[in-house]
Amino acid sequence: MRRSARPAAALALLLAASGCNTWYNDVPSPDALMASIPWFDHMIASRAVWPYSRADVPRYTPPGTVPVTGGEADWSAEWLVANTTTADKLANPTSGVATARGDTLYHTFCGVCHGVAGAGDGPVGPKLAARSLLTPLARGYTDGYLYSILRYGRGIMGKYGDKITEQDDRWQVVNYVRQLQAAAPLPTGGP
Repeated sequence: MRRSARPAAALALLLAASGCNTWYNDVPSPDALMASIPWFDHMIASRAVWPYSRADVPRYTPPGTVPVTGGEADWSAEWLVANTTTADKLANPTSGVATARGDTLYHTFCGVCHGVAGAGDGPVGPKLAARSLLTPLARGYTDGYLYSILRYGRGIMGKYGDKITEQDDRWQVVNYVRQLQAAAPLPTGGP
């Protein structure tokens, strides 16, 4: 390269490098352009964006889909007054199918009180007087009843429906409890 071409190349390189700063610092952002058009910032609140949010528009849920209000009915009011009608009518969609997921969830949320085998002898269980899941009384509960206890709590047991949020996961815990009950001999004595 000739001596006179070197300063020109250096000048071109300097201009190219400083041009980036000019572009990023001086050219307005497209986001700023949105704010300059008055109706962009409030379009999200328009009735056209949420046409079904009005009370006078019926919202029918097609069969087989998850409704907008949630996928599961709420029977907590009934449950809190010891009415187990709805709970006892619940059908376990995965009855008898214990999975690793149920095992994991049980040991994460239940084992600390109910113990590894469900005998109520977990690290915290004796301090809280946690019940054994292996008694004839516990074995006699319907799957829906166990599901409801898990979802809403009962007595000293807190609700776990806000921790185990998926319905299928709660049923997996119920199935795992049934597996523990089947593996343990029926105890002699009271509930």
